[in-house]
Amino acid sequence: MPAINKREAEKVPEEPQPEEVVESTLKTFLSTEMEIKEATEAEVVTENAGKNFETQMENLGKEIAEEMGIPTWGLVAILIAVSVVVLGICFCCIRRCCRKRRSKDGKKGLKGAVDLKSVQLLGSTYKDKVQPDMEELTDNAEEPDEAESKQSEVKLGKLQYKLEYDFNTNSLAVTVIQAEELPALDMGGTSDPYVKVYLLPDKKKKFETKVHRKTLSPVFNETFTFKSVPYADAMNKTLVFAIFDFDRFSKHDQIGEVKVPLCQVDLAQTIEEWRELQSVEGEGGQDNKLGDICFSLRYVPTAGKLTVVILEAKNLKKMDVGGLSDPYVKIALMQNGKRLKKKKTSIKKCTLNPYYNESFTFEVPFEQIQKVQLVVTVVDYDRIGTSEPIGKVVLGYNASGTELRHWSDMLASPRRPIAQWHTLKDPEDGDKKD
Repeated sequence: MPAINKREAEKVPEEPQPEEVVESTLKTFLSTEMEIKEATEAEVVTENAGKNFETQMENLGKEIAEEMGIPTWGLVAILIAVSVVVLGICFCCIRRCCRKRRSKDGKKGLKGAVDLKSVQLLGSTYKDKVQPDMEELTDNAEEPDEAESKQSEVKLGKLQYKLEYDFNTNSLAVTVIQAEELPALDMGGTSDPYVKVYLLPDKKKKFETKVHRKTLSPVFNETFTFKSVPYADAMNKTLVFAIFDFDRFSKHDQIGEVKVPLCQVDLAQTIEEWRELQSVEGEGGQDNKLGDICFSLRYVPTAGKLTVVILEAKNLKKMDVGGLSDPYVKIALMQNGKRLKKKKTSIKKCTLNPYYNESFTFEVPFEQIQKVQLVVTVVDYDRIGTSEPIGKVVLGYNASGTELRHWSDMLASPRRPIAQWHTLKDPEDGDKKD
């Protein structure tokens, strides 16, 4: 036989023998049969176990039903109901946990944000609290504005007058003709007007018209003459028409005034014109223009001594041409219209706010203390002419207002000095003599 190449011998596989094939096939069949048998036995065991569990549960259920005295289907229904309740509780718990997690996540995500509902509630609460106060503030804020606007709009009326200057006699003739549209100051809707006429700054000579009863348009037609008024001096003076409402039982109310600086008019010819009345309340009215004075009172009943300490005065009326005054204070003890004693302070030159701090003592027995009057008068000293009183305060018998309260406080606190400010009032003509 020819020789076989090695390579060809390697490529040709060896054929299996018939015995080996039969043996391998038999082994495979046996292993498969064993696996099937084992699986079948496992299924049988499982079925038997299930049947046994069911049998045991049925027996347990029957025993429980017999013990409770209810049928088996009743127990089954109870178990189903309990199961439903348990499932519902579990569902609620799971849902609440989910909500809490969402809210926590939301709060983490909105850290630093503001709850709008809380803000609205807080805002409405504050609005309810603040609204009444704001309304009160608004009312209080608007009322003065309305009062000021009304005061500026209210007209006090107007006055007609005539001026005639005589260069030969150096005299000024002033005629108060009439007034119109005056405000009503009386309860009946009318007034009782009259006019005071005087020259500033001296104010030494005053003229008054007659009182016209119950009218708002009085016709005066009265002429007054200021004598010995050189033309050069007249240029430094101001003519004043002050209109008052007469009152028999109390102080006369000033309606208004008209001021005519003589340097602004031509005295070489007759002047006749109408002027609107101006209010005198801007600086406190007629009283406050005179100034204020502060003094203390001390009374010792056992010794019968009344001590008056004149402390100071302020905002006194300008009496001199230079716009100042030389004030001193005169204290008079009066009884039944008669002056018992009189004392004076020192003179303070060229000032409208003098400071004195000077003490004076009067002997007043206790049985007379309620019968006397204490008259405190501020006077402008004049070396050449007559000293002119600026204003006065009357305390004691028949006093009223702050004067009465000061006097009462003094009597209620014996041996103790009581100090108080008083507004100077217009002095009477009888007080002009020193």
